[in-house]
Amino acid sequence: MSATVLTGEHYLTGDVACAEGALAAGCRFFGGYPITPATEIAEHMSERLPEVNGTFIQMEDEIAAMASVLGASWAGVKSMTATSGPGFSLMMENIGLGICTETPCVVVNVQRAGPSTGLPTQGAQGDMMQARWGSHGDYEIIALAPASPQEIFYQTILAFNLSEKYRIPVLLMTDEIVGHMSEKVIIPKAKDIKLISRTAPKGKKDHFMPFKPGPNGVAPMPAAGDGYHVHITGLTHDEKGYPVMTVEAQDEMMARITGKIRKNLDDIIRTEPYRLDDAEIVIISYGVSSRTSMAAVDEAREIGIKAGLLRLITIWPFPEEQIRKLADRAKGFVTVEINLGQIHHEVERCVGRKAPAYLVGHPGGTIISPERVLDVLKEAF
Repeated sequence: MSATVLTGEHYLTGDVACAEGALAAGCRFFGGYPITPATEIAEHMSERLPEVNGTFIQMEDEIAAMASVLGASWAGVKSMTATSGPGFSLMMENIGLGICTETPCVVVNVQRAGPSTGLPTQGAQGDMMQARWGSHGDYEIIALAPASPQEIFYQTILAFNLSEKYRIPVLLMTDEIVGHMSEKVIIPKAKDIKLISRTAPKGKKDHFMPFKPGPNGVAPMPAAGDGYHVHITGLTHDEKGYPVMTVEAQDEMMARITGKIRKNLDDIIRTEPYRLDDAEIVIISYGVSSRTSMAAVDEAREIGIKAGLLRLITIWPFPEEQIRKLADRAKGFVTVEINLGQIHHEVERCVGRKAPAYLVGHPGGTIISPERVLDVLKEAF
């Protein structure tokens, strides 16, 4: 392989496309621990990072892997890790630390069926609520859900851009099926890829406050060693980064951590409509399940059922307002996901009593067929 970012057409698995997307985004540190079905991301990064003057390190476990990613980010390097369900659980404590310290990084979860060890080699979408609330306390998070190897390439870049722009860990919630799927992936030239890097601080270094928000609610971020005084802690802290054990300091810190996301929803949230203009039955789906949902929409249309699909690209923050507006005119909703209703509960919450909501789901191990979705569309119609 070339010592630079690949370009042109390639036949890649989703895991390899994810790794190449990270390299294209400027990722130069990967700290991880092998786990099925995400190991191929680590393997590819271990080969490619040295070719672009990056660093790969296999840590002793996922707890340490997440800690290494946070440390690399504060050293000024775009950093990433990849895991699956059991490792994701172990990473949650340090993901919370990354949220509290407003540390940009990317965490990829190639989901498999759980709980516990579950089905290591078979896909699921059962970590979606864990992605939102897996760490303790109140916070906001950004989570994306790719539906193909091509999309995982671009969403990995998007994940880095969002993490750098908003100083937050960003989650890429793919699954075993997309991760191990092989399809054509087009990688553009580096000059055609838009990259975002964290805002560097300006002004006197001895007066710098690492958590004082800028105009978009996000504080500029220096690298350790740049000469700025930086104090980083998971304790409640003030804009200087120093621990302050008061209710007032907690209110101020939480307003900053949550506000930078809640005040920028229009910039963060992404969805993709499919045949929604006149749809009477709306499917809500994401990731690999949205592919079979799209086929079910086409089959439903052939028999006179006006179905449409709202594909969620951003899972968190959840596109509440968009679904509420659809509920004003739709006769029913169908959520399609490989779990027992995690995002479906969010759909029900947003739809309220305006329309009935149905779930097409199962606990993992295989994709959901278009035929099964069509059966529920017939019932809903």
